[in-house]
Amino acid sequence: MKVLGLIGYPLTHSFSKKYFSEKFKNEAITDVKYVNFELKNLSDFPDLLHNHSDLLGINVTIPYKERILAYVDEIDEAVEKIGAANTLLIQKNGKIKAYNTDIYGFYESLLPLLKPKHKKALILGTGGASKAVSYSLDKLAIPYLFVSRRPKNKFEISYTEIDKKLMDSYQIIINTTPLGTYPNTAESPEIPYTFANENHIFYDLTYNPEKTCFLKKAEAQGAIVYNGLKMLQLQAEKAWDIWSENLD
Repeated sequence: MKVLGLIGYPLTHSFSKKYFSEKFKNEAITDVKYVNFELKNLSDFPDLLHNHSDLLGINVTIPYKERILAYVDEIDEAVEKIGAANTLLIQKNGKIKAYNTDIYGFYESLLPLLKPKHKKALILGTGGASKAVSYSLDKLAIPYLFVSRRPKNKFEISYTEIDKKLMDSYQIIINTTPLGTYPNTAESPEIPYTFANENHIFYDLTYNPEKTCFLKKAEAQGAIVYNGLKMLQLQAEKAWDIWSENLD
């Protein structure tokens, strides 16, 4: 039996294990199982590989999407451009190839929401997930700015710089931070929600809870709101496509 797994820390509320376990049951896939591998330190990753010779593929979540690249042998074109991966394939020769299926998941889930008025985007956060979002926005020819607590370059602004004028100009607001994720559901990025309106899309990569504080505040102002569940489902299926092609 082949093993697929998820690495990250913490993994208290993992989407992937539940999703794939149900998929395998519903589709009568009996030769593969999915396991959570909670790694407090990424330096334990080589030991994980050594102890599980039956591993075929791995999903990577917070906080390792960028640092995992130090442990892989090959990367696909998108990973090379953005410097973050969420899917690993352990090939028959033992070499590890890194992919980013978050890009596909975000792109395909955002596309149906877009209208001509949605011209520019703010990306809240600068972690690994934000890189998949920015790559997708580049493909859609949508200009964007990153919003960070500690801006480092001309493409990043601070949360305190967001005012009505900026909100009016940037109609897509994407939260890539973990703020608001269960169990800390009262948290939300510090932006001026009162300037949101029906011209805005507020997209939260978080899916638990279904409607985060970020989305609730935006919805109260009339904005379109959308959580990350569809993105997760799409990226999971894309990862499965990669892995299943390599099953014996």
